Amino acid sequence: MCMRALVLPFQILHVMMNASLQKAIQMFPARFAPTLFGLLLSGIMSGIVTLVVSVKNFGLEMQAITAWISSWSFSWPIAFAVVLVVAPLVRRLVAKLVQQPVDS
Repeated sequence: MCMRALVLPFQILHVMMNASLQKAIQMFPARFAPTLFGLLLSGIMSGIVTLVVSVKNFGLEMQAITAWISSWSFSWPIAFAVVLVVAPLVRRLVAKLVQQPVDS
């Protein structure tokens, strides 16, 4: 019984967050979807990669965090530009490499 008492507030919070997130996402017109996708993808990927490299080089110290923030702020705009240019090319390459479904 105690476990259910803990689960319900988290379920309510989850529903509320999804509703507010859905409203926030609806603020962007659909034509911005590819650009928004590229922005989010490049931010997440460059953030993860620069964090891994910073921790590898400096260990889990404060110096790694400052190096990571510096590297990420430098690399994200570059990664974003690359994603915007390369993504259409990769989509075309994938379309050529994947077998198309047979119409029945």
